[in-house]
Amino acid sequence: MKSNVLKSLLFWVVVAIILGFLCSLFFSDWLARVFVTFNGLFSNFLGFFVPVLIFALIAPAIAGLGRGAGKWLGITAGVAYGSTIISGLIAWGTASALYPSLLAGSELITNVDDPDAGGLSPYFEVEMPAPFEVMSALLLAFVVGIAMTSVKSNTMHEVLDELNGVIMKVVKSFVVPLLPVFIFGTFLNLGMNDNFGSTMAAFGTVLVLSIVMTILIVLLQYIIAGVIAGRNPFVALKNMLPAYFTALGTSSSAATIPVTYSSTLKNKVDEDVAGFIVPLCATIHLSGSMMKITLYALAVVFMGGLDVTPGQILGFILLLGIMMIAAPGVPGGAIMAAVGLLQANLGFDESMVSLMIAAYIVVDSFGTAANVTGDGAIAMVINKFAQGKIKSQKLDDATQTPSPAAN
Repeated sequence: MKSNVLKSLLFWVVVAIILGFLCSLFFSDWLARVFVTFNGLFSNFLGFFVPVLIFALIAPAIAGLGRGAGKWLGITAGVAYGSTIISGLIAWGTASALYPSLLAGSELITNVDDPDAGGLSPYFEVEMPAPFEVMSALLLAFVVGIAMTSVKSNTMHEVLDELNGVIMKVVKSFVVPLLPVFIFGTFLNLGMNDNFGSTMAAFGTVLVLSIVMTILIVLLQYIIAGVIAGRNPFVALKNMLPAYFTALGTSSSAATIPVTYSSTLKNKVDEDVAGFIVPLCATIHLSGSMMKITLYALAVVFMGGLDVTPGQILGFILLLGIMMIAAPGVPGGAIMAAVGLLQANLGFDESMVSLMIAAYIVVDSFGTAANVTGDGAIAMVINKFAQGKIKSQKLDDATQTPSPAAN
């Protein structure tokens, strides 16, 4: 289901980008301002909705991890989070080293309100204050989720599960269908202020860089895992290629679980370990997604001339690694979970957020492929120390996705 949603969304995002540029060649200002007005309203709605989304998705995710309590769950979660954060730090270092030359002369102008300067202003605006800030939502989700791991309350689990279902209904039925219109308005505005060509040229370079870096981060993971597990990393990586290419086609970690599990077994990982690690890491290990989002975000920061400190970037990476725990449940990938941080930590406006969403969705499958392939590397590491100590369900049925449990 999610795979079909993503494929359909990718198609309409590409159409929105193309139409946005073409319509900018002949749209009158009054007509273009209709879409600019829509973008302002939709962006304000996202500002209102994203904190609720964060709480509704992350709180039950953390509580769900607690249901499978055990030291190996904690260790695996720590390894997965560390891998995701290291990916973000490598992306930061890569951007710092390459962007001054790679994006030299590139400028991103998305917030021009003076029509005489080539920009467009909305007809009207409606303020939509969020019920709480992004950080408040994240802290509340953590407090409630962690507390629920100690207080065995079935009622609270049911309430959060139902809230999750309600929020996901809003995402699937309202937010996702309107994303192409939002992106159309952004690229229409870029074209109207003559900034489309330079933006697309610069971001095209960043897209290629992100694909290369997701491949390199997977290679690094297998070199480290090979050293720890005492196996040839290149042979192990070759065994995981079916999972990598399946993820390229499905754009879904969950849909790729049976292939990831089968490929992991080829690397002599114990069946119980693989049955525990693969479904768990499909939810919490997002090194490929982290690589892409960080590279894109820092490209926007560089081209937009945003005044962002190293502390803000580090905080963005550390928090994004947590917030993406809920990403597999959000159509459109981890970028939806990152919207609040992009606005709160890095100061993105609605056009910058729209550009990020478009760029992420266009090459979403490469991040997903890196995520699931990296799961196999984590399985090799955990297997080295936990073989014979973990009991889990086997993934004999390709449609089965068991809940992990550890002794």
